Amino acid sequence: MKKLLEGKTAIVTGASKGIGFAIADLYAEEGANVVLTARGKEGLDKAVKAIKTKGGQAIGVIADNADPEAPARVFKEAIDTFGQVDIMVNNAGVGEMFAIEKTSTEHFDEIMQINLAGPFRYCREAVNHMMPRNEGRIINVSSVNGTTPICGVAYTSTKGGINTMTLNIAMRLSGTKIRCNAIAPGVTDTDAARAWAAGEQEGGGEMLEFSDKYTNTSVPSTEPIDQAYAALYLASEMGRAVTGQVIQVDNGQFL
Repeated sequence: MKKLLEGKTAIVTGASKGIGFAIADLYAEEGANVVLTARGKEGLDKAVKAIKTKGGQAIGVIADNADPEAPARVFKEAIDTFGQVDIMVNNAGVGEMFAIEKTSTEHFDEIMQINLAGPFRYCREAVNHMMPRNEGRIINVSSVNGTTPICGVAYTSTKGGINTMTLNIAMRLSGTKIRCNAIAPGVTDTDAARAWAAGEQEGGGEMLEFSDKYTNTSVPSTEPIDQAYAALYLASEMGRAVTGQVIQVDNGQFL
């Protein structure tokens, strides 16, 4: 049986662990060549090796989402190695819990660069690469915080921005064969989520008092593979009629 992403090439940012790795790993299992990015070499090498050990095709490129030059460099590596890019997954990002009165201008700007300006630059690179072929998939990893902003003011603002940017790009590409969608994970079993729950993210636990008010804690959290399945749906022909959507994957915790 033909694999869902046979012959496709995908870039997945922030893919050395957590949701990003789950997406890259599943894509490779479904036949895609995957280009993983991360800031740390050790974790990136380990992730690439894990995919290759199972027979997948993968390379790693060290890249910081806040670096304006990173998208062009990552795309060049992907194209030089695999010929073209068919799928762009913007997963890299950082969480934080600073309430507005304790958020410095410098901190706000830093989070904006990593979580919003970085995905914008990768989306722009992807659109310019995909438009001549009139084919491609762009998937942005947002958060339930884009609509239920219970974390830090900078983080939640970037996720609301990701949702709007996704819709804007989809509108621009309406009528083409390039689709742009987003996934909005709820609480997912990752290092970042465990740090959030323990009040150990930047900014501490001050904003945690709001989580119980807006979260249905009676249902379990999701696993990284749950987010990866949604990303596979959007990247494959299964989602061929879907664009401009933010798909919330949260087990109903944030209904």
